[in-house]
Amino acid sequence: MARQKATVTLDRRKAQKAKALIHARSISETIDVALDRLIRTAQLRRDVAAYSGAPLSKEELLVGDLPVELDLDDDDIDYQAIYGNRR
Repeated sequence: MARQKATVTLDRRKAQKAKALIHARSISETIDVALDRLIRTAQLRRDVAAYSGAPLSKEELLVGDLPVELDLDDDDIDYQAIYGNRR
């Protein structure tokens, strides 16, 4: 993912303490690690909440077995001409 410069206002003491705790080379790396951990934690909490809910009913489980018809509406595109025989 592309990185961009950003201006942030933060508590320097907290940033330095966090930097020392994770042995980061810079405040930028510290913030990057903190954001990664925040994202992973939030996703984990969301997943745990989803799994700890009521189990799916028999009817809800059966929906996953329904046939799916996939129509990309791309009959007019010649993928062979565009991509050739890639494998």
